[in-house]
Amino acid sequence: MKKFVLIIIAIILVVLGGFFYYRYYFVFGRGAKAGELNYFVQKGYIWKTYEGRLIQTGFKPQNMGGMQSNEFQFSVTDERVAQMLMSSSGKILELHYKEYLGALPWRGYSSFIVDSVISVTDPGTGKRTTF
Repeated sequence: MKKFVLIIIAIILVVLGGFFYYRYYFVFGRGAKAGELNYFVQKGYIWKTYEGRLIQTGFKPQNMGGMQSNEFQFSVTDERVAQMLMSSSGKILELHYKEYLGALPWRGYSSFIVDSVISVTDPGTGKRTTF
């Protein structure tokens, strides 16, 4: 009977561990987004995370005569990427991201995690920097 209980507990732990991994660490999608960096901040009470918002170019009318802005809200875990974004407010950026199914408090508020900056374009000069 004791061996049976241990097997059931082990199965439950493996299932819970698999669910936790799938929900918070499995990369559901990867991609790139481009637009103007609206803001980028570091915030949080316990875990200081980097959070940003990218306003994507192009507008999609929701109804006849209306316009809708496309925003991409994201988090950053890499300090090097965060420092690049801190100095890029108001510039046109192309960002590579990973999408997870859930957010973790120490990783950020968003399920979209930007892991690299592909390019930065200064709209005033038109100068483009590729990384």
